Amino acid sequence: MSVSIGSQLSSLLDGWRTTRSDRARARAYVATLFTEPSVEAVTWLTEHGTRGDLDHARWELRYARRALGLIAAQRDALNDRTASLVARALSAALARDAYVAAGKLRVSEQQLNTRLRAYSEALANRAGAGSAWHLGRALLRFAGRVEGAPPESVTHASDILTGYLTDANEVLREQFGGADLAEPSGSER
Repeated sequence: MSVSIGSQLSSLLDGWRTTRSDRARARAYVATLFTEPSVEAVTWLTEHGTRGDLDHARWELRYARRALGLIAAQRDALNDRTASLVARALSAALARDAYVAAGKLRVSEQQLNTRLRAYSEALANRAGAGSAWHLGRALLRFAGRVEGAPPESVTHASDILTGYLTDANEVLREQFGGADLAEPSGSER
């Protein structure tokens, strides 16, 4: 079987265009992960988690959204390549983040990775009240709330983070598509 050079070049060009398009979609997805947290969420976390530290609350919510966005891409994307593209785009965006002080990129990356691990573990933990509960507790711990948090505080923190996950999944589907689950035929029901 022989393949013409023209068809090989066409195939190579199609692959390059697809890769370029996928990278652009990953950048667009990551841009949404850099949306500033709502004033309400920052105010709430300042009062219930960071002991009045507004900057810390804002920072934690920024990094929670970014970590959960990457986790969503790892867990819910249609292919493994998407998560890799998102991780690269996230790393590049973090390097340009105006809120990361000069010379502190490595520290910022380490702190994001710590949150990635903690939120991944929380999502995998179905014990007790479930993974959403564990997400809320993780956010409060990162915020500095080491003593027992009241259940309503954990629930509110859980609501904020599950909202971030829902948003991330919606944008992930918009950018990369969703699973096309065929309707079962009458004989398969």
